[in-house]
Amino acid sequence: MQKLLLVLLLLFSVSYAEIQVPKVGCVLSQEGNVTVGWKAYKTPAKVGVGGTFNDIIYTAAAPEGKNFKEILVGSSVVIKTESVNSKNEGRDLKLVNAFFKVLTTDTITAKIVDIKPKERVTGKPKTGTLIIEITMNGVTQKVPMAYSFDKGVMQGEGVIDLFDFSASKALSSINKACFDLHSGKTWNDIALSFQLPIKATLCATKH
Repeated sequence: MQKLLLVLLLLFSVSYAEIQVPKVGCVLSQEGNVTVGWKAYKTPAKVGVGGTFNDIIYTAAAPEGKNFKEILVGSSVVIKTESVNSKNEGRDLKLVNAFFKVLTTDTITAKIVDIKPKERVTGKPKTGTLIIEITMNGVTQKVPMAYSFDKGVMQGEGVIDLFDFSASKALSSINKACFDLHSGKTWNDIALSFQLPIKATLCATKH
């Protein structure tokens, strides 16, 4: 009798497993354009001045996928430097003529080459590090950017050093053009940031 019950239980378990509906996986989709921000620093007190660019072309690695790696790694941007926007026309004109035009190219390009997620904490934004390959002034460097994803928006922050991009000539030029306003000091580190809308459906987002 016991053997019969065990056999029936086994058959029932197998049948139940066969008829279960498979779970639907994640679907992440990129919707909208990326926004790229920057913050430069002036004066010995290191006062920040920020802005963005009006002309940014974003090319997604894939319009949708089941995780961040599938849709982000390989994505790229091309930034026209003459479209710099600090919400001050006079400052923008100086940035274009005394800094960006001193560089060897009129664009900055960036490409996501890797993603390294941190361990997920329930109830908290998903976080990790993106490795961004940035090309400016004819020099390419890999720059880590910390990211967080919450409420449909991925945000990233990182820092570049102008000396790493052989941009000391451009830095000296903008420092000279703004010498009095900057109290003789323009810093070589620039904070970068981005925002990218990502829609997550059918699941709790996985990295």
